[in-house]
Amino acid sequence: MKTDKFYTEGQHHWFVVYDQSEPRVVDSNVYALQVDGHTLLCDPGGFEVFPQVFAALMDALPPSSIESAFVSHQDPDVGSSLPLWNACNPAITWHTAKLWVGFIRHYGALDANIQGIPDEGGELLVGSVRLQIIPAHYLHSSANFHLYDPKAKVLFSGDVGAALLPAGHSAYVERRDLDSAAAFDAHIKHAEYFHKRWMPSNEAKRKWCERVSKLDIDFLCPQHGAIYTGANVQRFINWFDALEVGTV
Repeated sequence: MKTDKFYTEGQHHWFVVYDQSEPRVVDSNVYALQVDGHTLLCDPGGFEVFPQVFAALMDALPPSSIESAFVSHQDPDVGSSLPLWNACNPAITWHTAKLWVGFIRHYGALDANIQGIPDEGGELLVGSVRLQIIPAHYLHSSANFHLYDPKAKVLFSGDVGAALLPAGHSAYVERRDLDSAAAFDAHIKHAEYFHKRWMPSNEAKRKWCERVSKLDIDFLCPQHGAIYTGANVQRFINWFDALEVGTV
């Protein structure tokens, strides 16, 4: 696994941990936000990949700085590593949908500090940065949230924007050998089936597109696949808005 820092300004940093190898499990990205020495993990990953994720992150930041974690929904690729992170640092505060708190405890670590997020979302403070917790219900989970950093203009979008890419892919949709639009067209074919199959609600999709179109986003960061930057952020939102989902 590799770690890449894709945003930095002063003491404000965003990292992505991604896997370029042929995955044995569903390939997932783990994101870390560090502000003023305080670190938040976003969808810290599954039990199976914990050793690789931990090692990759430790090359970028001290483990003692990890104080909180955001879990977008209940899937095992998102948060089944919870008991392992909790064993490393039981002081980590976990934030996830209120609906899923009792389900996530089935992964273990019954003593972990898990804070339930109400359906309407809210805010999350990391150092001096106040993040917005954006409702994304039914995309694909019935209780689901995304996370927006207005200072860095980063939207962590969970499964929205995900693509099932071949081994060796970059952390970014953009490519050196193609212009921005061509790179998007080459990438999005790997995202179409995922969104049609895993996103069950066209109404929920339209509400999300309306909501995030009002945000200023430089980096749209999905849990699977590659990060959309620049003009490809709006290209993705437009593509998703027009896509008929909930089909086999």
